[in-house]
This record gives sequence, C-alpha cells and structure tokens, in this order.
Amino acid sequence: MKNHLYEKLDILYDEMIHIRRYLHQHPELSYKEVKTPAYIADYHRSLGHEVRTEVGGRGVVATLRGEKPGKTIALRADFDALPIHEETDAPYKSTVDGVMHACGHDGHTATLLVLAKVLNSMKGELQGDVVFIHQHAEEVYPGGAIEMIADGCLKGVDVIFGTHLWSSFPYGTIEYRSGTIMAASASFEIEILGKGGHGAQPHLTRDALVIGAQLVTTLQQIVSRRVNPIDSVVVTVGNFVAKNAPNVIADKAILNGTVRTLDVKIHDSIEQEMKRIVQGTCIAAGVDYRFEYNRGYPPVVNHHEETMFLAQVAETVPGVDAVNEMEISMGGEDFGYYLQHVKGTFFFTGAENPEWSVTYPHHHPKFDIDERAMLIAAKTLGGALLEYHKKIEGDL
Repeated sequence: MKNHLYEKLDILYDEMIHIRRYLHQHPELSYKEVKTPAYIADYHRSLGHEVRTEVGGRGVVATLRGEKPGKTIALRADFDALPIHEETDAPYKSTVDGVMHACGHDGHTATLLVLAKVLNSMKGELQGDVVFIHQHAEEVYPGGAIEMIADGCLKGVDVIFGTHLWSSFPYGTIEYRSGTIMAASASFEIEILGKGGHGAQPHLTRDALVIGAQLVTTLQQIVSRRVNPIDSVVVTVGNFVAKNAPNVIADKAILNGTVRTLDVKIHDSIEQEMKRIVQGTCIAAGVDYRFEYNRGYPPVVNHHEETMFLAQVAETVPGVDAVNEMEISMGGEDFGYYLQHVKGTFFFTGAENPEWSVTYPHHHPKFDIDERAMLIAAKTLGGALLEYHKKIEGDL
C-alpha cells in the first residue's frame, strides 16, 4: 500500500508543482488570507472531504474518512506569505507587489493537497480518519495554530505530523530531533521619547538616537553576562528607526527585535532583564520610554516515540539520501502548540538545490526551494500515516 502511495504521488508531481506555483504567484499576508483558504477548501470539496472553513479565523480543516477502523491522524501545512518584495526571475514570481512566499508555505500547501488527493483514492484501504489542517498566520503572533486549536481542529486527533521545507538542508535529506527542536520566541518594541533639537546645539536636547544606540549595545550583555553560557538564548535588535534630517537631533527612536530561548524560566528572566536595562538607561538619560514585550510561540517539543518512528519511516522513502538528527534551531514555529495537546513530531525536509550557485535563506527576497522536496515531504508524511497503524498494532 505504501509503494502504491509513492507511485501515485510520482504521477501527480506535476500537479503539485502547478499548485505551488499558482499559490506562489498569488500570496496573501497573515490574517489577510482570503483567496488561498477558498482555493484550499474548494480542492478538498472536489475530493468529497468534510470541510470546515474560517476555523480559528481563516484556517481550513478537511477530513477524509477511511473505510477501515483506526486512529485519527492530523497532517498540518501553513499557507500565509510575508511582506517581502520578490526579487527572483522565476516565471512564477509573485504578482502581488511587496508580498511573497519567502518561507515555503506555498510548497507546504501544495504538498498536503496532493497527498490528500492520493489518500482519497486509497480510502477503501485506509485505516482511520485523516485530518488535514491548513493553517493561516504562522508568521505573525499570536499565530493561527492556537486559534485553530481553540476552534476544535484537534478534536478526536490521536497524533499529528508536520514538516517544513528548508532551503538550508540539501535536497534528499530529512532532519529530525526528539525533544526540543525549535525555540520559544518573543518580540519587543522600545520607544524612546527624548527631546529633539538642532544638531549644532546637542546640549539643549535629549538625543533619542544616542540613547537607542546605548540600548542596542547594553541589551547584548544580557546574553553575554546574565545567562549561563550553556543555555541557548538570542536577543536581536532587528530594527532601529530615528529618521531625521542630517542636522536634526532625534526626539524619538524606536527599536524592534526578537528573543529566542529554549527554557520558559529563562524567558521570564530575559524579559525582566530587558525591562531593567531599558528603565535604567532612560532614567539616567532623563527621557521617557515605552517598552512592550510580546510572548510569541512556545518551543516546539517533539514526542520521542513519534519522532523516532518518523525517522525510521523516512529511511525507507524513495529519494531520501540521508536521515539526520539535527541540532536545535533557534527559529520559532507555532506547531509547538499542537504538540502541547496531542502526540506527534515536526521535522525538516531538505529543499536546497545542489545545482544552485547561491542558496538564499528563508525570508529573503530571492528565496526559492527545490520543488522536488515537496515530493519527498509528501511521501514521508504519507508513509508515516500508513505505517502508524502498523506501529500501534505492534505495540498491542
């Protein structure tokens, strides 16, 4: 049955590419997805699946009922894009100015839709039910996962699997990790309210730009001097705005950034340290300030048994050259919410084309994937789904 699945996926590979490229040309930002969920829902309805729309806001949940008894397995794919203007020369480049699929979510969606079509064709032999979770807003807090869970997308689900196409890993590889695989994330914004003035009279001002520069430097001491070196923490100021004419001293500066940790207790201490530094620096400089710290996603913590099972299945997937235990990624992903409710695992599918002279990272305007990786992702997810019932029977 598994080989039959692989053969059917091979036959429908061109459709997978077509779907991915269509979605790539028509990206939609987080919480603004309208046409994408409609496209997904229509595809599942054409297969005869039970479909719920507007799940948690803009998510789509489709259910395939197998004709044999068994567990309920969920497969998840996200479908939102990013506020990035595409700079590739691809014939399927984004047609929406300032918006592109720069993280592979178009590929995730195409993978899951075609896999759903193949599984539907095999439903007479399929054990249990399959829940296809198409998630909105993975890129923006609070994220679609927690909203879809609250709206019942995991009701009756026994186990969940998900993957991310990843351009930093070579095509033909599957990367897994038991336990924590991705970090908890947060965002922050600091607004410094100084006193502006003429650049020739700095003594009459409270220079918000200089104070902001001090904060950029001092905040780095949290990691270097306040955190145990064996703990993984990232504090990054990614945006610093104090725009003025060359001869004007800034009255206001805004700093935005991100924090990544693996431990919730450390996360708490980072927030407190940041508050202390911002407050102390601004009081010493005689300026007012605003500090906002927004908790993002929890760590993605894979369940050991399901992870090792997935890795074992991946070893048998055609086209997979290597199955590797990866290092922890400090990237964030709201798949962690699903794993707080049901057993499962999240893994990476290598999507770097070995023939590319340059591989651009995720969230880059020239980002792209080796589309063949979608086929490996579909086979790995599908193979895990079919083999899971054998695993359960073996446990019994």
